[in-house]
Amino acid sequence: MTRPTMKQVAELAGVGMKTVSRVVNGEGRVSRETRSKVEAAIAATGYRRNEVARSMRGMRSGQSTGDIGLLLGDLTNPFFAAIASAVIGVARARGYAVVLASADEDPQAERAAIDGLLGRQVAGLLIVAGGRDYSYLQPELQRGTPVVFVDRPGAGVEADEVVLDNAAGARMAVRHLVSYGHSRIGAIVAPSRWTTTQRLRGFRDAMRTEVGSADPALIRRLSTGSVAEAERAGRELLAMPDPPTAIFTTTGFMTQGLLRALGPRRDVAVTGFDDFPLADMLPVPLTVVAGDPVSLGTVAAQTLFARIDGWTEPPARRVVRPTLVPRGSGEIRPPASSIQSALLSSGSSAPS
Repeated sequence: MTRPTMKQVAELAGVGMKTVSRVVNGEGRVSRETRSKVEAAIAATGYRRNEVARSMRGMRSGQSTGDIGLLLGDLTNPFFAAIASAVIGVARARGYAVVLASADEDPQAERAAIDGLLGRQVAGLLIVAGGRDYSYLQPELQRGTPVVFVDRPGAGVEADEVVLDNAAGARMAVRHLVSYGHSRIGAIVAPSRWTTTQRLRGFRDAMRTEVGSADPALIRRLSTGSVAEAERAGRELLAMPDPPTAIFTTTGFMTQGLLRALGPRRDVAVTGFDDFPLADMLPVPLTVVAGDPVSLGTVAAQTLFARIDGWTEPPARRVVRPTLVPRGSGEIRPPASSIQSALLSSGSSAPS
């Protein structure tokens, strides 16, 4: 399917191309009735203004920008920055530039950003999904614009996805903590997205398998996911009459908040999902489940360029497995009193 043209819009609206151009570019006076006809024709055809052609008006014909679009979530998150760096590296080797956009996890801003990237006639799109429905991209895919979702799948559309095995990473963290004697393990969970939902599922699965169940009172599900909110959740857990001896966090921001709540304490084990700068330089270096954003970005960009080159296999999900990096904080053993309590509650006796 070819991209809709201004000529098709003009024919459907029953007006001249100059009139369509005036409406699209906001130039000149057009009656309300005519504008409504043109806008209806634009919606019906799916026409998008070619931002590249517009910006290059007056230059010689035949030039091409060779761009791909990359839409990220929160640009302050080092994880997304690492994805972008990997994508740029792959694109540069192919002679392409990367047009970056960010929606700050706002679905409405995301839709506008995607429309803006498509308006630049990019050769393909890489999207870190923040919305709930991407069915509006199906016509674009049918026109030949490849789309690859990175880190989070895109609902409502059949497209390639490159994601982490988030549930497996959470299971790694729990098993690691259990291997050091912990059974009362808390969790601080960022707002519900596909990634954090999978991590919480893996946490609960591993707790059920390893220690019988996860105590709901030890799970804090946050509403905003800020460092400050995670700090408050950490203080609440630590102030409980029977606090957890170890805590799992689902994102780097959650981990940073928990570390603030802990302060100088060294008696609680911590294992966090996602690495972050200087985590290995803390007084007690942080044990993490590292998600490898470089591999995510590289595989996603390679998949996109395979589609640009004509690869026609059905869309697929490619899964990148995380790794557990033990550094010290996840290897802190529970106090002897906690072990004694756990043994008594299970009906066992303490070793002599």
